[in-house]
Amino acid sequence: MEPTTDDTLETLASIAARLLGEAELFLMGLLRPWNAYQVIIAIVLFAVAHVAAKALRPRFHEWMRTREGWPKWRLRLLLILHKRLRTLIFVVLAWLAVWILREATWPSRSYLLGIIAELSTAWLVIAFATRLIANPILQTMVRYGAWGWVTVSILGLTTEARDALDSVALNLGDLRLSLWVIVQAAAMLIVLIAAARFLATTSAARIRRNEDISPSMQVLAVKVLQVLFYGAAFFLALKLVGVDLTGLAVLSGAIGVGLGFGLQKVVSNLVSGIIILLDKSIKPGDVISLGETFGWINALGARYVSITTRDGKEYLIPNEDLITGQVVNWSHSNDFVRLDIFFGCSYGDDPHLVRRIAIEAAAGTNRVLADRAPVCHIVGFGDSSVDYILRFWIRDPTGGLTNIRGNVYLALWDAFQAHGISIPFPQREVRMLGETAVKLPD
Repeated sequence: MEPTTDDTLETLASIAARLLGEAELFLMGLLRPWNAYQVIIAIVLFAVAHVAAKALRPRFHEWMRTREGWPKWRLRLLLILHKRLRTLIFVVLAWLAVWILREATWPSRSYLLGIIAELSTAWLVIAFATRLIANPILQTMVRYGAWGWVTVSILGLTTEARDALDSVALNLGDLRLSLWVIVQAAAMLIVLIAAARFLATTSAARIRRNEDISPSMQVLAVKVLQVLFYGAAFFLALKLVGVDLTGLAVLSGAIGVGLGFGLQKVVSNLVSGIIILLDKSIKPGDVISLGETFGWINALGARYVSITTRDGKEYLIPNEDLITGQVVNWSHSNDFVRLDIFFGCSYGDDPHLVRRIAIEAAAGTNRVLADRAPVCHIVGFGDSSVDYILRFWIRDPTGGLTNIRGNVYLALWDAFQAHGISIPFPQREVRMLGETAVKLPD
């Protein structure tokens, strides 16, 4: 029989009554002489630790400034110690006071001070351990959550807290989700995700160092490993806390169908990204043109491709556009790129001389390849000039195309000026038929 809302409220009320009774007993216990003495000792020790930390921090900071040659991990540890200096001093003084009281009098007369020392030590250890978490929000959640659970454990309220969390539950058929299960799953998930992140980062670093794997396959392998590690962490966390995964099959199937209809574009981009990585059509570092966008690929994402242009703009192109659209990959199979420029010269200039000078001017320009010599051809006889095409090769399209064209045009101008070759402009001759003048009225 499933518990009703009234049963849940009654359970919470009974747990709250027990906690309230224990809190009342605890407060009454503080009125006893030795318990009051222990509280006063803890307050005095905290004041001493505060004054000592305030006096030692400047000197400790100046000493840290002289340790510039130390490794970064050691400097970070010193920075944490500098920040937690008051707590560290208080923990040392508290345990020293507990030891003195236990040696000088009955153990029961240092019980409360021992609890305070344990709580302070737990807070200090958790503060040090959570510094390994890079995400500030996750770090704060883990820190306060762990300290809260350790506090409950030290005070002996573990059973009451677990019963209170387990009494608040949501029933989905045969699946029962309580706050206690959610807390356990969250704790397990955080630990397993941290482990999955470490494994994914380590594996990605090794894959990127392997020169036998192409850049596109490196990206694909890293993405697949991330999905596997994080997915395994999620389902393993649920399995460890006792959640029946078969109960989630129907729910996940319904959610999957809804996501399939609502996120068609997202799924299409994800699948397109996998296809791009598998067929190796583009890879990081390739120079591509897509419509009016020209630049080199900065990164391949699961949903989009990052393209950086020569003017510093970064375009995020959906993967679907790269599959369905016409993409010009300037460096797909090799880095060689041929460029064409057009110009015209006067009919009075020797075309053989013009071709030779144009080839020499292009060959002398920086970035133009010498092993693939430039060529120049006549392509037509225009109205005012003989039209030529000059073709040359480069192998660094990431350096820009417009600038190299401009440099070759400038080299042609200088060479033509030095050899007296003219670049004509369109001219028209107008003849007037008849000499009859029209007299305008006054």
